[in-house]
Amino acid sequence: MSDRNQDSLNNSFNSNEKYTKNDVRFRENLYRLIVSQLFYDGYQHVAVGLSAAIQANPPCPPSNRLLNLVKNSLQNENLNLSDSKDDFEYKKIQNGDYELSGLDFDYESDKIPTSADASLYETCYVTSHKAPCRAAAFDPQGSVIATGSVDASIKILDIERMLAKSSLTHDQILTSDQTGQLTAENHPVIRTLYDHADEITTLAFHPFEPILVSGSRDYTVKFFEYAKPSTKKAFKTIQESEQIRCISFHPNGDWLLVSTQQPTLRLYKVETSQCFVSSNPNDQHKLPVTSVEWSPNARVFATGSKDGSIKLWDSVSNRCINTFADAHGHQEVCSVQFSKNSKYLLSSGKDSVVRLWELSTARCLIAYTGAGSAGKQEKRTQAIFNHTEDYIFYPDEKTTTLCCWDSRNAERQKLLALGHNGVVKCIVHSTNMPQFITCSDDFRARFWSKRTFLGE
Repeated sequence: MSDRNQDSLNNSFNSNEKYTKNDVRFRENLYRLIVSQLFYDGYQHVAVGLSAAIQANPPCPPSNRLLNLVKNSLQNENLNLSDSKDDFEYKKIQNGDYELSGLDFDYESDKIPTSADASLYETCYVTSHKAPCRAAAFDPQGSVIATGSVDASIKILDIERMLAKSSLTHDQILTSDQTGQLTAENHPVIRTLYDHADEITTLAFHPFEPILVSGSRDYTVKFFEYAKPSTKKAFKTIQESEQIRCISFHPNGDWLLVSTQQPTLRLYKVETSQCFVSSNPNDQHKLPVTSVEWSPNARVFATGSKDGSIKLWDSVSNRCINTFADAHGHQEVCSVQFSKNSKYLLSSGKDSVVRLWELSTARCLIAYTGAGSAGKQEKRTQAIFNHTEDYIFYPDEKTTTLCCWDSRNAERQKLLALGHNGVVKCIVHSTNMPQFITCSDDFRARFWSKRTFLGE
């Protein structure tokens, strides 16, 4: 290759520490092998164009070497894949750290989805508040769901009871209502919490303890021991100076991130309620934070803001380490969510585009488009992974349908009619089961489950 091309390659890879001089040489050889294979297979026009683009010197001869290298590599990979995967999964189980595999473009980028797309879900239960429902959360074990409303109430719903009720026939439901069996022992709503004076804006379960944390427009963050039947009020309150927008627990449960109507992000020590902020004021967003989430490996956390940017923060120093400016075309960022392996960040914005960011290279890998074609998005909602990260779900504001894409190739799937009579302001998927919940301004929260799952 020419010196000019070598310099451009070096400059592109020097921005990331994982790329070394050896990587540059290997990539040069790879490009030459691709050109040689194209010549060998008869694609002269494509080969000539690629050869000119990489400024191959000396010219690449026709060769079938790349095909043989790939063939032998795949054969060896298949021989070792089963044993290596079994060993890896066994170690994870032994360490108490087992979870479903998720999205990873370093391996199995052509993986065929094994889970259900959005069109295969159906409503299992509907609960109603007295005002718009705009917040929800699954507990880590996938046993209960919390919903929050503008009416300042929080409902705790038992998932098994919702599934059981959805399996009853119409006659069985009437019989249960007449005998009173459904009203107490089997009713899906197991608790209703009243301790806020204004709208519930955000909810989060503690990673290990039976504790639910809520944020509200009444300037408070409250902690509830929701598993206790007698619980109605919070056992702990953090008083803030502004309305609460969103919260996120550290994976070990010892720390809590809190964003308010002010741009400054707060980090609280849960045990003492001591508050910390970044030592550098320039780290902060220019406008309020709309979404915050800790990465599963606890090394970083991410924030999205009304200023249109996404920031990554170091969890030890509490300092901003990277900023994706204008992440959604100068529009407000509505949500951020990490992949299970903490390598990728899923974001959505008021441009109605969902983006997947690779954190190691700080670039947008995939843009999922097609939502918002019926009109400009005005309200804030979220883009989410399903439990296996095979699919991405995103509510379309104007049509009240659920858009769904294959997470790996951005292929659009069938739409799901959500059945709400208002804008869907919140959607949350279970981390371990094919279930999600939608919350809407029609005062209702709908619990959804995969159709075949109901009969299993």
